[in-house]
Amino acid sequence: MQAWQVHENGEPSEVMRLAEVPRPAPGDGQVLLRVRAANINFPDALLCRGQYQVRPPLPFTPGVEICGETEDGRRVIANPALPYGGFAEYTLADARALMPAPDALDDAEAAALHIGYQTGWFALHRRAHLEAGETLLVHAAAGGVGSAAVQLGKAAGATVIGVVGGADKAAVARELGCDVVVDRRSEDVVAAVKEATGGRGADVIYDPVGGEAYAQSAKLVAFEGRIVVVGFASGTIPSPALNHALVKNYSILGLHWGLYATKNPKLILRCHEELTDLAARGAIRPLVSERVPLSEAAVAVQKVADGRSIGRIAVVMEGAA
Repeated sequence: MQAWQVHENGEPSEVMRLAEVPRPAPGDGQVLLRVRAANINFPDALLCRGQYQVRPPLPFTPGVEICGETEDGRRVIANPALPYGGFAEYTLADARALMPAPDALDDAEAAALHIGYQTGWFALHRRAHLEAGETLLVHAAAGGVGSAAVQLGKAAGATVIGVVGGADKAAVARELGCDVVVDRRSEDVVAAVKEATGGRGADVIYDPVGGEAYAQSAKLVAFEGRIVVVGFASGTIPSPALNHALVKNYSILGLHWGLYATKNPKLILRCHEELTDLAARGAIRPLVSERVPLSEAAVAVQKVADGRSIGRIAVVMEGAA
């Protein structure tokens, strides 16, 4: 079969190589899946760079979420079992963790429903307890993770403020349903959000960026507000001033979604049921901006790594829906 492999760490476009390799053999508790579509995530770039919290042995195939097909013809969503990632014609996955792909979504959309939307759901509902009528601020609102949070926030009845970088991403954020859009490249984020909220700030802030975005969050969180930290796409991990959290009376919450797979896997299945229902009702739909063939996976991963993507980019196999 064809699969992209990483033999040394570095930038995706430099270290990913397409090769003919043997089809992987399932181990205990694993199933072989034919990949229908693989969604590209920022962690794929971190895997290539050797900067992700999981470091599979070299060589490995990136690709951490897919829509695949079982040998008996079931269409499923799965996290591939590294080192056999999703940027390949076949991959392996834990049989217990397979989830049915929603009928309302095509293969590329189904592949993009998992990590980003699960992260958003757990962050907004399990950690921050977002309520209808509250104000949600989403950093990188036009990105893969941010766009999911925007849709989930709107579905929960929140007023959503999206922060983006550039006019093209601002247009996408408006199409996603953001009530207010702030372009950090041309506007003062803090001033714009304070004006939009009458000086009150946001009840919940969803931050997959870190760095300067977190510094803005601390200035914009409302009384009894919640900042949910879900990642550091900026490359800078902030050091919060806890005296500021005390004086302003807000919470700083971390969300490591992957821990639920071992700590409370039933919640992941319950979340998937919620997401499937929302997709069936049309309340959420993954924004897949590009669909590329397997041969273009390395270029697409580099685009995500460089922050040049909008929504999701999916690698779609020949014959996929």
